[in-house]
Amino acid sequence: MATMNISLPDPMRDWVEAQIKTGQYANNSDYLRDLIRKDQRNREKLKALQEAITQGFDSGRAGELDLQTIKQKARKQAGLLP
Repeated sequence: MATMNISLPDPMRDWVEAQIKTGQYANNSDYLRDLIRKDQRNREKLKALQEAITQGFDSGRAGELDLQTIKQKARKQAGLLP
């Protein structure tokens, strides 16, 4: 495992130390690794969302929508209609 030294302003250092005192984290490194993992997951989710939005735009314009037909299909899928 590699070592990385970082500098933090006093209020941030105090925040990290307070998080460790809660008992959820063993030490500074544990807390920072957790933050990085969460950031990685969030970025992956954002990337997937952006790709889905782009795919939706690229798929073209939707045709005419009939609200009654949409409701009927939804009820049928939910098992509310035969």
